[in-house]
Amino acid sequence: MSHNLIQIQEGAYIISDAHFSNSRPELFYLIQDIHSKKITPTQLLLFGDIFDALFGSVSKSIEVNQDMITMLNDISKEMEIVYMEGNHDFNLKNIFPNIRIFTIAQQPVACLYEDKKVFLAHGDFGEDLGYRIYTSIIRNRFFLPVFNFINTILGNIILEKLDVYLRKKEDCNEFSGFKKYIASRLENKYECDYFIEGHFHQNKIINFDSFEYINLAAFACNQRYFIVESSKDKLFLKENNFHKEI
Repeated sequence: MSHNLIQIQEGAYIISDAHFSNSRPELFYLIQDIHSKKITPTQLLLFGDIFDALFGSVSKSIEVNQDMITMLNDISKEMEIVYMEGNHDFNLKNIFPNIRIFTIAQQPVACLYEDKKVFLAHGDFGEDLGYRIYTSIIRNRFFLPVFNFINTILGNIILEKLDVYLRKKEDCNEFSGFKKYIASRLENKYECDYFIEGHFHQNKIINFDSFEYINLAAFACNQRYFIVESSKDKLFLKENNFHKEI
């Protein structure tokens, strides 16, 4: 295996699908604790949809998230942050210059944990043709400035309507037939020890013949995140619930 692969560190924090926004501010306080060094992860692995709406080149989406962006950029000067772009946060390279950003086209991302090979992804890769066309349009570097211009001259009404829609969206449903669906996407297609992704919000481990599959809990659902710990020569993710101290 290449020594250029990302090395997942013991004590790394893993956060997925926080869907941070003004109506869901809980992640801000966890990142604030990291920023102030109240808690000290060795590494920060972000699995996409960290923000409910953060789009490169769309100025309003950057403006409303600026405090969180500033903290993450400060942290990235002292700690490695790896960020798999999601379907709610993309085209981020110019927003986070020191963070290792991976677009959907670059996912899954091959990594190492000790001598184990691990793939990381947000989870919305390899979908059907209609979804791939849709996501390629909204992530297009020519489309986003046009979207930004239209949204700006309309007084940000597009983003406001999107925010209203996203507030009503239920993020914590059980996915019926999840194991079968994941098997059709991934089984026997990847040579690795572990495959970790978010997106589906299921908080499940599935053992396939070729690897152990881990679907992460969504931070947006009960503020769950994970800490990397070794256990009997295995990658182990210790689940935690973040509670803001009053």
